[in-house]
Amino acid sequence: MKAVIFDKILKFVTDYPKPEPQKGEALIKVNTIGICNTDFEITKGYMGYKGILGHEFTGVVEEINGDNKSLIGKRVVGEINCGCKECDYCKQGLERHCFNRSTLGIWKREGCFAEYVCLPVSNLLEIPDTVKDEEAVFVEPLAAALEILEQIHIAPDKKVIVLGDGKLGLLIALTLNACGLNIMLVGKHEEKLSIAAQQGVKTKLLSELEIKKEYDYVVEATGSITGFETSLALTRPRGTLVLKSTIAASKEFNLAPIVIDEITVIGSRCGQFAAALRLLESRRIDVKPLISDIFSIDKAIEAFERNKEKSSVKVLVKVD
Repeated sequence: MKAVIFDKILKFVTDYPKPEPQKGEALIKVNTIGICNTDFEITKGYMGYKGILGHEFTGVVEEINGDNKSLIGKRVVGEINCGCKECDYCKQGLERHCFNRSTLGIWKREGCFAEYVCLPVSNLLEIPDTVKDEEAVFVEPLAAALEILEQIHIAPDKKVIVLGDGKLGLLIALTLNACGLNIMLVGKHEEKLSIAAQQGVKTKLLSELEIKKEYDYVVEATGSITGFETSLALTRPRGTLVLKSTIAASKEFNLAPIVIDEITVIGSRCGQFAAALRLLESRRIDVKPLISDIFSIDKAIEAFERNKEKSSVKVLVKVD
């Protein structure tokens, strides 16, 4: 089958073995794939992963190795973390924190950048008829945005600022705005900020932002040390800083403000897909303006190059 794999280099192949679903798993014919920054980081050595990339997809279930066949022929998305089903985290519905988990296209599990992918049936959610594949492929990063509200309650009168106008920062801003919060999105690119502004989000260029410790909640989605430092400089004493992106430190930076200002720092990662699907179905946000380009899987390497460009927001790949 056609697939995009990483093993020291990124390459497109046409003869990769088609996966076989294990007990309790489904075989899914992939339709649409989203390129995530995590995919790009893997090509730079993140997690030491080798194999098929990708964890954002839509597809149609073709086969199920199990008794319940109800999803065969259905369009689905899939939760990316596969837990052991037996530990305390899994029993609490927190498979994304299972110490024995595998993660689609990231850790110990082949990804979705291929014609077919396998996932446990319990990880799959049917896509509503009114949600197109080009929208549903955003479910994973949308769920990550909604995870913030699963972790903390933000009162509507509190001041919230999101730093970063990449795909994650945009989705976080759109999501929090759709939930009625007092939100400001800050970034460096007017054309990207305009995507959020057109849906009612207050935006500001970083160069025009007054750096003052006046925000109750600051969401860091730049993935840079300077972004982290700016986030600290915006968080009021006893405020909350939410880290939505991993930051690879290439220099020392000062953490003293966390102690001095008694700032609460929260790491926030994967979220639950069902809530994200409901958000798309309700039409409370429109993700389509985030799509920069759509490539065929035969042009996947070109798609990854397009994803690197500063003007790019979200690049999708279609499987014929």
